Amino acid sequence: MSVLVFVEIADGEIRGSSLEAVAYGAEVAKIQGTTATAIVLGNEVSADQLAHIGNYGAAKVLNAADARLNHGVIQAYTDVIAQAFAQENSKTLVLAKSSLGDAVAARLAVRLQASLASNITELPQINGAFTVKRGVFTGKAFQTAELKSENKILAIKKGAISASPNDTLASVESFSPSFNEADFAVKITKTDKVTGELLLPEADRVVSGGRGLKGPENWGIILDLAHALTAATGCSKPVSDLDWRPHHEHVGQTGVKVSPTLYIAVGISGAIQHLAGVSSSKCIVVINKDADAPFFKAADYGIVGDAFEILPRLTKAVQNLK
Repeated sequence: MSVLVFVEIADGEIRGSSLEAVAYGAEVAKIQGTTATAIVLGNEVSADQLAHIGNYGAAKVLNAADARLNHGVIQAYTDVIAQAFAQENSKTLVLAKSSLGDAVAARLAVRLQASLASNITELPQINGAFTVKRGVFTGKAFQTAELKSENKILAIKKGAISASPNDTLASVESFSPSFNEADFAVKITKTDKVTGELLLPEADRVVSGGRGLKGPENWGIILDLAHALTAATGCSKPVSDLDWRPHHEHVGQTGVKVSPTLYIAVGISGAIQHLAGVSSSKCIVVINKDADAPFFKAADYGIVGDAFEILPRLTKAVQNLK
């Protein structure tokens, strides 16, 4: 009996959030006295990449290397993962919370008659009862939930565990599920993706700007700092509504929710809707010339001053450190 971990692939690379899920699953497996097995769908990654999933705690990797599984067909993913779950005699499935993960987890919960907990922020407590801590109300509160079904599905919030790699390689095995052709009745004909930049949900560092930047022509100071920090760029909702920045950069309750190690907010007042999208950040730095900006109450560090003076100096300091 092993803990099964679903690993997502994006553009031929293993997603960082899935490697965190592997590390989480490996810790759950230790608690239960067993091992973690990863399941990877499609043929976009090499055997060497698959073996290195073991660096994060997986003892074994199952690879269903069918090209039809390269495109995130949810019904097919559900069917294949359910078969792997049965083969491994698993009772626990771990996966990263994502748009794909949410869709697959919901279907698997029905298929496996499993308890499903999403947005989990810590390792479970297993002492008679099986309980997990999860974020609720867009991160403004936490809930301790008991999972009572024999089968359990745990969707992990980014940053729930520190994924520190080691030198251990996993054994890689071919997995050949039986396919239901009806699962491929829906054909994905086109996928538009953001390219050439760090994606917000995966970023370890984020630099965001608000209306305090005064206009899109001034965004260069945000981009310069983000480049120096190898960070993703974000923005507040008013900025995306004004079309100063693309909507996929909107961070907040109705936009992208992020959990980076470092979140730098520049010229953002700190409305509750924005705070809901960044509250899981490990360190928040606020730069604003308004000393009474609400965002300072949520900040770990604050700088009161003009962003047009501070950001170039901060960028230069980062570059000098490199």
